[in-house]
Amino acid sequence: MDKDHVSAFASGEPNTAYPQYFTGQSYLKMLTKGKIPVANVTFEPGCRNHWHIHHKGGQIPLCVGGVGYYQEWGQPARRLVPGDVVEIAPEVKHWHGAAPDSWFSHIAIEVPAEGSSNEWCEEVSDEEYKKAVK
Repeated sequence: MDKDHVSAFASGEPNTAYPQYFTGQSYLKMLTKGKIPVANVTFEPGCRNHWHIHHKGGQIPLCVGGVGYYQEWGQPARRLVPGDVVEIAPEVKHWHGAAPDSWFSHIAIEVPAEGSSNEWCEEVSDEEYKKAVK
């Protein structure tokens, strides 16, 4: 499996908009241009984003390819496979990304809300990541 065969959705180009908030290489393909941002985010094996919080609006990742993980602060990580849906409530600190040995792709739906924003926090350390995905 490679980035162009993770799912039926195009993987897009290297994520140059937010590389400082990822460990490893991710790819981004915007799927909409309207009021509700929808994007395909593809992670190479072992890639994950930093801890972050969606203020006011939340996010809904729809898992469409490969194997990944989602973890909320203080909770065990959840393994994700195609067909899984995660409803991330506003104000919940979390991260998501690929398994160490698999590409991972999800459709990210940003829940619209007046005054919504994202707060990027600290990196998910290698130690945290290995503990979460074991």
